[in-house]
This record gives sequence, structure tokens and C-alpha cells, in this order.
Amino acid sequence: MILYPAIDLRAGNCVRLMRGELEAQTVFSYAPEEMARHWVGLGAEWLHVVNLDGAFSLSGSANLAALQRIINAVNVPIQFGGGLRSVEQVEQVFEMGVTRVVLGTAAIDHPELVKDLLARWGAERVALGIDARGGFVATQGWTHTTAVRAVELAQRYARKGVTRVIYTDIARDGMQTGVDADAMAELAEAAGLGVIASGGVGGLEDIRNLVAVTGRGVEGVIIGMALYRGTVDLSQALQIARGD
Repeated sequence: MILYPAIDLRAGNCVRLMRGELEAQTVFSYAPEEMARHWVGLGAEWLHVVNLDGAFSLSGSANLAALQRIINAVNVPIQFGGGLRSVEQVEQVFEMGVTRVVLGTAAIDHPELVKDLLARWGAERVALGIDARGGFVATQGWTHTTAVRAVELAQRYARKGVTRVIYTDIARDGMQTGVDADAMAELAEAAGLGVIASGGVGGLEDIRNLVAVTGRGVEGVIIGMALYRGTVDLSQALQIARGD
């Protein structure tokens, strides 16, 4: 199972939010590239980077500059999402050196865009991002909850050729209250997709629980607040994920 340390960018800084609420923001670093070096130095094989300003439809130019510094600072693949709503934006970040993009709001508002991107770059480089509240998809930086069920959206895009979904449980995000590993596995099985879990990791037991359902389609986990607060040691978590 792959662990993805999260680097969420706002105004060019590395921050964490609680439940996606902008007013519940904590800045952890004014040099996100140093955080990237830190996590990779501890053994991270991927990084998950989010343009929060882009997700909330705010100007994200400082975040793109920070993204480039992160890419230049480390030699691991970067998974990137937040505000990607056009072919041109996706092309730009791929040219910068991003390995995989995550499309969330675009999957609801512009389904043809996702189809086009899959045709151009393939499912390894284009993932579906589902952020859900009470089982329903939320968009626009989680400010709008739709009438679309998360499992229905995952199934719809599985039929279009998506093979991987990053699933965020908004109520748990940043709260360190635990991950519902069975729910992640059930989504993977219902949609026939690989699932990367996001939101709620609070301790090493969550990593063990997710490792236990890798045979059911859970292939990774994004860890944010638990790393920044020190409640999860990345080196130990990586050992568990590798089955050491």
C-alpha cells in the first residue's frame, strides 16, 4: 500500500484545514518544498499536493509556483489536484512535472473533460477525486453538496475508463478520528476501482486497518494532519504499509 504525505497549498504556504473549512486553517510551513524534502527524506515514495485556492476558485498562482519548487526539490512522483477544470490547466501541471492529476469538481461539471483527458493521458495519470459528505459528492472546495451519491459517481467513471479514485470523507478530514476502512473497501468493490483513502487518519492502527483491506481494492492512503501533529510517525507507517 502506498502512503501519500499531503501538502496542501494556500497562498503558497503549506497549511492544513479541518473538514475543509478555510477559517479552520493552520500554517505548518512557509516553505512547502522543505516539507516535501522532509517527507521524502523519511521514505515517502509519493507526495499528494493540493491547490486549495484553486479548489475554492481563488487565485492559485502562488501555489503553482510552490508546486514547481516542490517538483524541483524532490525526485518522487507528485499527485496533484485542486482547481483543475480545463485541458490547458492539466497540460500546464504535466509540463511542470506532475505525475498524476486528480479531478473532482470537473467530474461533475465537465464530464467530457475527464473523457478527453483519459483519452490523451490514460488512467494512470488521470484519477477521479470524490469528496463526500454523508455519502453525497461535494464540489467547489466542498462548499456545495450535490445530489450525486459517491458510489454512483465512481461507478459512472469506472465505465468511462477511470481506474483509481481518491476518496475523501469530509467529516473526518483533518479531525484524526479514524478511517472507515470497510467503507473504503466497499466503494472499491462496488465500483471496481482502486481506492486511495483520505481523511481521518489518527494513528498507526488506521494504517493497519487499511492494509488489511488492500485485497479488496484499497491501494493507498493520504495522510495530512496526523503527520503534521506528530500523531503518526511516517517511518513507522511506511513499515506497516510495506508489511515489514
